[in-house]
Amino acid sequence: MTTLQDKVKAMSTMEGDQWIFSSNSLPSDPRLMATLANGYLGTQVYGDIFHVNGVYNGAGGNCHRADIPSPCFRLVAAKEKVLTETFALNIKTGTFIHTLQCPSFTATQQIFAHRSYCHLFVNIVTLMSTQGSHPVSVNLQSKFKIESPDLNLQEGPDFGEYKYIFGSTLQSETDSCPVKSIHMIWTPVPPSLELTGSKEKTWVFLTAVCETENNVKEKFDEGLTLIAEMQLYSSHERAWAEFWAQSCIEVESSLSTIQAVNGCLYYLLSSLPQLGYTGEFYGISPGGLSNGRSKEDYWGHVFWDQDIWVYPNILLFYPEMAKHILKYRIRTLKGALQNAQEQGYKGAKFPWESALTGCEVCPDSIYGDLELHINGDVLLAFQQYYYLTKDLDFFASAGGWEVVSSVAEYWCSRVVWSEEEQSYHLNGVMPPDEYHWDVNNSTYTNALVQTSLHFAIDLAVSLEHHIPDIWKDVASKIKVPYDPKIKYHPEFDGYEIGQTVKQADVVLLGYPMMFPMTIEQRMNDLQIYESLTDPDGPAMTWSMFAVGWMELKKIQVAQQQLEKCSANITEPFKIWTENADGSGAVNFLTGMGGFLQAILFGYTGLRIAKTHLSFDPILPDDITRLLITGVFYLGNKLNFTLYSDIITIEVTSVLGGQNCTLEVYFNQLEPRLPLNIGRPVSFPTRAGQVQLKETDSTCT
Repeated sequence: MTTLQDKVKAMSTMEGDQWIFSSNSLPSDPRLMATLANGYLGTQVYGDIFHVNGVYNGAGGNCHRADIPSPCFRLVAAKEKVLTETFALNIKTGTFIHTLQCPSFTATQQIFAHRSYCHLFVNIVTLMSTQGSHPVSVNLQSKFKIESPDLNLQEGPDFGEYKYIFGSTLQSETDSCPVKSIHMIWTPVPPSLELTGSKEKTWVFLTAVCETENNVKEKFDEGLTLIAEMQLYSSHERAWAEFWAQSCIEVESSLSTIQAVNGCLYYLLSSLPQLGYTGEFYGISPGGLSNGRSKEDYWGHVFWDQDIWVYPNILLFYPEMAKHILKYRIRTLKGALQNAQEQGYKGAKFPWESALTGCEVCPDSIYGDLELHINGDVLLAFQQYYYLTKDLDFFASAGGWEVVSSVAEYWCSRVVWSEEEQSYHLNGVMPPDEYHWDVNNSTYTNALVQTSLHFAIDLAVSLEHHIPDIWKDVASKIKVPYDPKIKYHPEFDGYEIGQTVKQADVVLLGYPMMFPMTIEQRMNDLQIYESLTDPDGPAMTWSMFAVGWMELKKIQVAQQQLEKCSANITEPFKIWTENADGSGAVNFLTGMGGFLQAILFGYTGLRIAKTHLSFDPILPDDITRLLITGVFYLGNKLNFTLYSDIITIEVTSVLGGQNCTLEVYFNQLEPRLPLNIGRPVSFPTRAGQVQLKETDSTCT
């Protein structure tokens, strides 16, 4: 009989550990434990708390993810000596596996947040005797207590043989926002498990977490049915397989590179709800859903990290998932409108730190008041979605236009006219470089103002809406600082070369903003700021320098920058820290998002433009092949296979109801290459673009 342990060993051997991060010991820093999440429910393995997406406690700057007690546990040998012990995170199935090998038995624990039944968290323990029917036992070590600093918990009547608690958060984010309720049913955890009279036995410990009593009972019953039908784990495994089957990144390179890519993609996907999800989603915080308790990992708030760093990777593969992120901004627009009004301006000012309502919840007001670039970051995500999907209905009837127009109104009310320079200025701001604040005309922020307004104007034309004259005027006359002598973009008015910069700032003009500039200007920006950026700054910074150098075909320089990212990856579970010294947020999705963008948009040269999806690949010597499967463009799913000298593009499917025929375009003097399902086209590595076939004028 093949045991679970045998299967894990076989899988690890066959796949060269590219999907399995294993160790014989746990990290000494508990912050670096593997995390399990499914977009609704998240926790650190062996942690004593759950977090639920959208459930916060505390008002204003004290708002943070509410701690919900978790009945999770760890296996500990009761009497026998442990021969071997392994801890493995299988990122292909989103499962953590703990194995204890003792002289007379093997104990295995599988832990997972169910990928498709998102209200369920599961522990499965299997004991297998290796010495006949000799009784064996294992202890279950748990820190579970029915208490929380964030919830007024009460014990309810038992749900059959299972335990039930409920309560609500103690304080809402704003006076107008109701408190959140939590209900939890779980399998009681005994002090130990004993195997007698048989060679093998399995126990299932089920937990359901919901926001109403009826729902939690319904979801727990669903879990019991899955157990009875022996479908609990297989349904979870199938849901993860569906994610990986739709889109994936295959890198032929070193094992460390492969694991870094796969690990980042796993943790990002874990922050999303299941495919086909129709409920409300409350955004992605820098530390993910498993982190964010009071005063840790940015309290679980949502920043620009979501829109600029994480979102593009999700959009390229899963536009329906990306739409959930945009819907979060639409639902919090009311709070953004209130923020602008409180500042004395029109339109919407999205909060620097956002939770449930869209009102500002940053604990330090200077960031919330001055870091205005968040508005442009949000709009850039909306713009990328529209260019990739041409989903005009989303803007016409689902609230997208209200966000776009409200941000445009804010910019136009916030700028001031300079008679001296005959341009609009944006004064008193903080750029992404938070080492400088209350500066005038942040280059990154002002470039976003122009980009936002150009998009708002174009969208208004498509929707046949009136375009205010002020939008056009500000878009054409907003000052974007530039030094014509050195031919670079100073970070803000009065910036002097030599001043240290915290993180990626001006370098973001080239990508992801695609702000117009010459090759010389782009190179100068990269060279100047690379030497001035704090080497101890946050993880995502170096990936953006890498993308810039790839644009300029300086692959060795790009690799040097990208290698700096590896300092932020911790062992054994590939958890990223915000800073290379281990400080800052952990499970830092922002750093992972930047790193993946260097793979998906750097090596490939992919750019989401208004009328096409361009590409311009370059691979380093240590990557012999890069396969990107499931790239979405105008209803088509495409695979890109890249070698140093050959590119292959193939349309693998067209979504139902879509009618967008694509082609590859190089220049006016060369024939276009039609892209049809199942008929890949190959050509020597070079720049080009995927676009709507010339004979097609619309996409339906």
